Amino acid sequence: MLLFLYTLLLLHQLHTKAGNTLCRMMGDPKYPLISKNGDINIGALFPVHSTETLPSFEFTQKPQPLSCSSMNLRDFRLAQIMIFAIEEINNSESLLPNVSIGYQIYDTCGSRLSTMSAIMGLMNGQEFGAGDRCIGQFPLHAIIGDSESTATVILSRTTGPFKIPVISHSASCECLGNRKDYPSFFRTTASDYHQSRALAYIIKDLGWSWVGAVNSDNEYGNYGMAIFLKIAQEEGICVEYSAKFYRTETEKLQKVVYTIKKSTAKVVVAFVSFLEMGLLIDQLSIQNITGLQMIGVKSWITSENYITPNSFRVLGGSLGFAMRKINIEGFSDYVTKAFWETAIPCLYIEGISSQYALSCRRYEDLLVLKNYNEDVTEHRYSANVYEAVYAVAHSLHSLLKCKEQEGCEKGLTIQPQQVVEALKKVNFTVKFGDRVWFDSTGATVAQYEIVNWQQNSDGSFQFKPVGHYDASLPPDQRFVLKTENIIWAGGKLQKPRSVCSESCPPGTRKATQKGRPVCCYDCIPCAEGEISNETDSNNCKQCPEEYWSNAEKNKCVLKAVEFLSFTEVMGIVLVFFSLFGVGLTLLVAILFYSKRDTPIVKANNSELSFLLLFSLTLCFLCSLTFIGRPTEWSCMLRHTAFGITFVLCISCVLGKTIVVLMAFKTTLPGSDVMKWFGPEQQRLSVLAFTLIQVLICVLWLTISTPFPYKNMKYYHEKIILECSLGSTIGFWAVLVYIGLLAVLCFILAFLARTLPDNFNEAKFITFSMLIFCAVWITFIPGYISSPGKFTVAVEIFAILASSIGLLFCIFAPKCYIILCKPEQNTKQHSGGREQSSSVVVELQ
Repeated sequence: MLLFLYTLLLLHQLHTKAGNTLCRMMGDPKYPLISKNGDINIGALFPVHSTETLPSFEFTQKPQPLSCSSMNLRDFRLAQIMIFAIEEINNSESLLPNVSIGYQIYDTCGSRLSTMSAIMGLMNGQEFGAGDRCIGQFPLHAIIGDSESTATVILSRTTGPFKIPVISHSASCECLGNRKDYPSFFRTTASDYHQSRALAYIIKDLGWSWVGAVNSDNEYGNYGMAIFLKIAQEEGICVEYSAKFYRTETEKLQKVVYTIKKSTAKVVVAFVSFLEMGLLIDQLSIQNITGLQMIGVKSWITSENYITPNSFRVLGGSLGFAMRKINIEGFSDYVTKAFWETAIPCLYIEGISSQYALSCRRYEDLLVLKNYNEDVTEHRYSANVYEAVYAVAHSLHSLLKCKEQEGCEKGLTIQPQQVVEALKKVNFTVKFGDRVWFDSTGATVAQYEIVNWQQNSDGSFQFKPVGHYDASLPPDQRFVLKTENIIWAGGKLQKPRSVCSESCPPGTRKATQKGRPVCCYDCIPCAEGEISNETDSNNCKQCPEEYWSNAEKNKCVLKAVEFLSFTEVMGIVLVFFSLFGVGLTLLVAILFYSKRDTPIVKANNSELSFLLLFSLTLCFLCSLTFIGRPTEWSCMLRHTAFGITFVLCISCVLGKTIVVLMAFKTTLPGSDVMKWFGPEQQRLSVLAFTLIQVLICVLWLTISTPFPYKNMKYYHEKIILECSLGSTIGFWAVLVYIGLLAVLCFILAFLARTLPDNFNEAKFITFSMLIFCAVWITFIPGYISSPGKFTVAVEIFAILASSIGLLFCIFAPKCYIILCKPEQNTKQHSGGREQSSSVVVELQ
């Protein structure tokens, strides 16, 4: 208990001491560059100078204050427009009628160190309460700035815990849209989310697929480039390299320039802050790197500082997104007269230090601009600063319950958090027509102008508007680009090409090169039967089954239909031999008919000889059914006609062979064989053998009829129009039956080979059957292995060869005797023995 009471007493004593603690500023105070007191004060941070000189840190004496140099005209104009807007409001009778707004503008020198020092100066102030005690109230109600995202991040993180509203006119980093991390941040510009997307869209629209990318190594560049790279990948844009540097990193800058120099990409996206871009332009000029199509961002693309004869040689023709150019009425005159009278006291109070005991020498580089205002209309962020000041004024107007006639309630204490909530609700229109309001992320609608660096005929330079991007419009209307108004890099009128690989023409497909981005590819011709009918096709499409790719592989055409036709060389040759065989057979038949009474014709049944000649004629003619376009009738006819005519032919030969054997067997004593195989039996045997084949063919046609068939399996590029057998068994049954008759005929003829030499028909029949069997045995492998129309040609060849073999072997010797050896055309020469002569005559 005693310990508890002691602790309470100690805490009370410490609290009492803390309440009596005096406010002391540690170190020298940081004074604003330009300031003015008012009932309500607004702070601002602008990099009015761009170069910071660090003092010596030897720790032997107190370091000197940071010094800044290199006047930054753009941000000086922004400081002027802020003061101009405040003066307008102070003179207004409708907005904060009886309340004056003061301002404190600090110079950040474009560095993080000076930015932090300026922030501390803004937050501390220089005023103390009675007795040097802290008055407990923040000296400013809002802060305008900074111009750069990195500095604004530092500012917002520092002021965030105190709920002090920060309104930036150009800090567009997407990161600042996170309301959890930056709950009191607002901006009168759009997030870089839209600018990064717009960069990808303009590159896609212009047909560039191979680009380089450079960005500042800070929040603005890193976040903006990350979004661009993501959208570019989604849109099929390849980035050859992505390099970054910061303004103080000279070695990295040199590496970036070397990367740009050795790259093959002709388009470079420069997501670079204002100050870094100046350094990059200098190095590109030194290295004489020209001909690159730069795509810029709003931070530098419309900077008058950078469009010089030297830089135009490097960046001429650059395209980029810029803030809209808005002319604020009265501002151009204000910067040459009223501003210098009210904001810079040294012009009228000579020899007297300012209220902060600063030397007037600090304004020397600013005073040079006193009578210069030609650049005023080109500063595109002026409207953003103007709107930011008015946004603060409108929020304070509502918090102070201002009324036009009665004025505002000055006695109200306004906390920074209240201003934050009021800013979320502002919705007003400024005098040049823009409506100002903040979305859920604290930003305004993205509206960009697309500008092109061009040189006029008089040698002057201009930022030529060639399009626009408006995120408030429907997606298909947001982006407008007039390419006919663009002058490209190097002063060319023709758009440069920037691709890793040239487009693949129709008939080819893209094949990505291993280890390289998807935009680097080889053009591979489509395979046979596949096409691509568009440029840069990723895949080839398979043609439908009855179609095939043309020679260019860009169109599917009907496959060529192949069959053995009468008009092609092979068909003509086969028709010729077929008709030649028919003609030859007819000549033999005529010869035999004219010599029908001679012994050589009468021998061995002349009736079978004429029937054999008739069947051979049909064999020659049936080969013609295999030529021509297959139809249902031709498919049924060709195999059945072939089978029946050949069986008829073999049956006749078989009959003649049996007659020969029987004739000589009758010469044996007591033999009466011939009475069992007379002319009637010969006719019946031929008919019986033929009817069996007819029955086989009828069954074949009944069970499974041959039909025309489009064979697309053997050849991919063409259709083989052939006759499907219908039933393979039926086809081979026909062939096997013909083969059995031929073998039987061969065996019988072979047995008759020992008959008298002058009666040699059995030998010729043996030889003819040998040729017949040899032809059809070799036909089987040839038929199976021959492709397409050659299958039909092989079958026709087998028919013609076997038919000609029978014709020549059986009838050629007899024709020879009839025509060349008529003296041998006697009974004695037709039979070897006298006994057989009577038999031969009897068989006639």
